Amino acid sequence: MELKTERLAFPEGCNIILGQAHFIKTIEDLYEIMMGSTPSPKFGVAFSESSGPCLIRKAGTDEEMITVAIDNALNIAAGHSFIIVMKGVFPINVLNAIKGCQEVCRVFCATANPVEIIIAQSEQGRGIIGVIDGFSPKGVESEKDIEERKALLRKFGYKL
Repeated sequence: MELKTERLAFPEGCNIILGQAHFIKTIEDLYEIMMGSTPSPKFGVAFSESSGPCLIRKAGTDEEMITVAIDNALNIAAGHSFIIVMKGVFPINVLNAIKGCQEVCRVFCATANPVEIIIAQSEQGRGIIGVIDGFSPKGVESEKDIEERKALLRKFGYKL
């Protein structure tokens, strides 16, 4: 077995959700979850089938986001993995519904940060072991940092 890393590539201002699921129906269910999340969402989904024809299944509402999702799925090349690339939609708006999808086994990350995927490769294929999401901490927040965090949450409308 060999360990590798693959860096995800997606446009600035986009968020992604990377996960693992188990059935061809996943692509349609993830599409429906995204469509029910917000009016006119811009997104693309790619799901790597791991049996039969082993195709990357695709769906979405935005050709650029669909292409980005497919390109990342091709680079990851791990069976039963999925990636959702979204613009103008935040993972917080869809994450619980995605985790509740009956085909979804796990979510590795939901982020706008740079992401590296840790992959194991064997003779059979590839699998995701984990992710490196963003960067390491540089310290502990100060009182000023706390105030800025609270102001940002209120600016986004998440707190009163």
